[in-house]
Amino acid sequence: MALTAIIKDLAKQYFTKVLEIRRHLHQHPELSFKEFETSKYIQKQLSEAGISFTTGHVETGIIALIKGKNSGKKTILLRADMDALPIEEKNNVTYKSENPGVMHACGHDVHSAISLGAAFILNDLKNEFEGTVKIMFQPGEEVLPGGASLMIQAGVLEEPKVDKAIALHVFPSMETGKVGFKSGMYMASTDELYITVNGKGGHAAMVAEYINPLIIASEIILEINNQYMLPGALKGTAGENIPTVLAFGKIEGKGATNVIPEKVDIAGTFRTMDEKWRESVHQQLNNIVKKVSDKYNVDSVLRVEKGYPFLVNDENFTNACFCVAQNYLGNNNVEELPLRMTAEDFAFITQKVPSCFFRLGTGNKANGITSGVHTSTFNIDESALEIGIGLMAQLTLSELNS
Repeated sequence: MALTAIIKDLAKQYFTKVLEIRRHLHQHPELSFKEFETSKYIQKQLSEAGISFTTGHVETGIIALIKGKNSGKKTILLRADMDALPIEEKNNVTYKSENPGVMHACGHDVHSAISLGAAFILNDLKNEFEGTVKIMFQPGEEVLPGGASLMIQAGVLEEPKVDKAIALHVFPSMETGKVGFKSGMYMASTDELYITVNGKGGHAAMVAEYINPLIIASEIILEINNQYMLPGALKGTAGENIPTVLAFGKIEGKGATNVIPEKVDIAGTFRTMDEKWRESVHQQLNNIVKKVSDKYNVDSVLRVEKGYPFLVNDENFTNACFCVAQNYLGNNNVEELPLRMTAEDFAFITQKVPSCFFRLGTGNKANGITSGVHTSTFNIDESALEIGIGLMAQLTLSELNS
């Protein structure tokens, strides 16, 4: 039997077990960097499968190893994230979250279950490949500084040294049965912006005695809006078009109808796909805040919480994975994806080693499974699990045996 047929058969055999794992994880979600029970459960699954692993990486992180023949030849990293979001689940399912206010609304339960399923298959086939498979179950993808960056600091890319990396992400807007790839630049860097405008508070009727920080804050936002918040790509330092998003989602003054507050806090996000341009915009934003504040003779502070870098898929590796996926699923079920301005901490990995980050279709319009990630009704067509575990195993084996 051809190896691809064996993988598909094993994926079918492991589907029920992976489904059970996914539902357990979904039912018991934990927030970022608090995935203690999740980590124990994953460790239990690895132990029962006879897969070696180490724990305690960034507290809850796990690194599993599956060694094939000539294990030092090449090492492929598979990434799974474990954390959930602070969202109250509204799905009426038997495996609904039992932890109030916490939900796997971004599919990390799916990612972990699929990575375990792929590990089961690869462990069964370890005599069919040369090299080593390293599987990283990481904490804290959802919050800065990102669990992937901390796992890198803890040495996940070393001993054995990782040559290439693969990760997937659920994609509810794509029908189950399909997958998507994008070679080269794919997802944006992300920074959090915090501006504090310090004015002078007072009674609203005493106009000459206060400096209204709401007016100053509004002017700062409008000035930034005129320069950066227009639709489409912006011109970078060399005149090139660079996809950019700069948006503010929060302004808080804590005054009243007749009370002018002493300060106003503004919060927003900045996303782009060029590191030099990223640093340049940080400085330009600081200049705008200072210019407007100086106009009113007040002090204001811009704080940039630098987040994830842009995610770039290695072109040769991703194109090879695209072809492998076509052979595994059929040409019509593999799509090319457009750029996205969302962010992902797997980007830290892609900056270090040649990587492929792809999307797994998990939607099913006919059955009403259409809710997006980070919503209280997010769910997946669970038949996507079998596709995910089989394809992850196939991509890994194809690269190891290339």
